[in-house]
Amino acid sequence: MSVTKAVIPAAGLGTRFLPATKATPKEMLPVVDKPAIQYVVEESVRAGLGDVLVITGRNKIALEDHFDRHWELEAALEAKGDQHRLKRVRESADLGKVHFVRQGQPLGLGHAVLVAKEHVGDNPFAVLLGDDLIDSRDHLLEEMVRVREERGGSVIALMEVPEESVHLYGCAAVEPVEGDVVRVTGLVEKPDASEAPSNLAIIGRYVLDPAVFEVLEHTKPGRGNEIQLTDALQELATSDATGGGVHGVVFRGRRYDTGDRLDYLKAVVKLGLVHPELGEDFGTWLDEFAAERHQALAHR
Repeated sequence: MSVTKAVIPAAGLGTRFLPATKATPKEMLPVVDKPAIQYVVEESVRAGLGDVLVITGRNKIALEDHFDRHWELEAALEAKGDQHRLKRVRESADLGKVHFVRQGQPLGLGHAVLVAKEHVGDNPFAVLLGDDLIDSRDHLLEEMVRVREERGGSVIALMEVPEESVHLYGCAAVEPVEGDVVRVTGLVEKPDASEAPSNLAIIGRYVLDPAVFEVLEHTKPGRGNEIQLTDALQELATSDATGGGVHGVVFRGRRYDTGDRLDYLKAVVKLGLVHPELGEDFGTWLDEFAAERHQALAHR
């Protein structure tokens, strides 16, 4: 079956960004001039997955408001003749069919995916984590959907990371298949560098067979006392049953991590430099600022 649905887990508390996220969902923090989650929904829609379910939690109503129409604001912009901003305001409401459901309890990524079972049904589906932004010039999700349709089972996105960063990710043991496509033979959630099967880390894109739901229903809490999606994928990777098997796509493109404060700042700079309206002026200022900073440091 074709992949047409996407799930975006967005129930986290965003504790790494406190106090900014005390009253604002971390997914609504702006990356240049759009909230991070809008980039993720746009990516899903570009890949042909226009049916999007966002898994939310308490104090996340701003997410629903963002993807809804804002009639008063639209009327005010229309009255002023500000068609440019009016178009931008309407874009988020017109992206696709965006649905919302609450996770209820913060029991981990695996549990958040399980919450999507009723909406997804017996269809393959994508999972996109809002902390990972993939550059719109790269077509990772489209490639993953293609691999799923050719080879079945589930597909995960992998990326080479430095050895000192391995403990921050789930890591995969793999066998080569073709080009950047590999077969996953094992997965370990956030291992010590000495125990990691490779430096191929799972990043926040998955295309999952619906068989994952049955596995998640009996997956016991793992690391952090949470139900880990990685543990369920480990079981599927070694399964010969219908829906079993896991492949990986090794991504070598542009990824922006907005889940860490420093990496978030880097993401804003990188995406600001390619912004169609702001990029040129921002790049000029950044060059001047860097030169001034270099000169100031040289005279210390």
